[in-house]
Amino acid sequence: MKSTILIGCTKTVFLLVLLAFTNSIYAQQETLPKAKTDDFWEHVQFGGGLGASFGNDYTDITIAPSAIYNFNEHFVFGTGLQYSNLKQKHYYSSNVYGGSLIGLYNPIEAIQLSIELEEVSVNNKYMDLGGNYKESFWNTGLFVGAGYQEGNVTLGARFNVLFDRDKNVYGDAFMPFVRVYF
Repeated sequence: MKSTILIGCTKTVFLLVLLAFTNSIYAQQETLPKAKTDDFWEHVQFGGGLGASFGNDYTDITIAPSAIYNFNEHFVFGTGLQYSNLKQKHYYSSNVYGGSLIGLYNPIEAIQLSIELEEVSVNNKYMDLGGNYKESFWNTGLFVGAGYQEGNVTLGARFNVLFDRDKNVYGDAFMPFVRVYF
């Protein structure tokens, strides 16, 4: 019952976000000069994130490429992929993969507000619980965030409003981030 309500809530929030961006996009589209709307690729930026942590019998590697489309200097929409592999020797391993949609809004040049919908497949394996225990599930995250932007780099934090402590995906609803787009 809880997952049915969560899925319905997630779909509703996603549709509202999509409609909000669609209305903003159409409203802004008329204000752009025609010459700037003719070349799609002039408005596309690529980037994403790479992460690696290593410790005593511990490895955590993340690869998250993404692409965004700049509708104007205020509104941006994009998509991304994600893959993470985490291992604690003789204890735990996890593979997480999926995708996301992201909307960015810059009210002023230095401030970036974001909303991101993420859907990932989680495959966990626990080795020390008296044998091998595996769990696989899909997890939906809806992140709202804010950051300071300087050039192509944004430093900030985001909060997962759909965070579920019972799902072994993220340790906390609050996460810092670094975004880089070229």
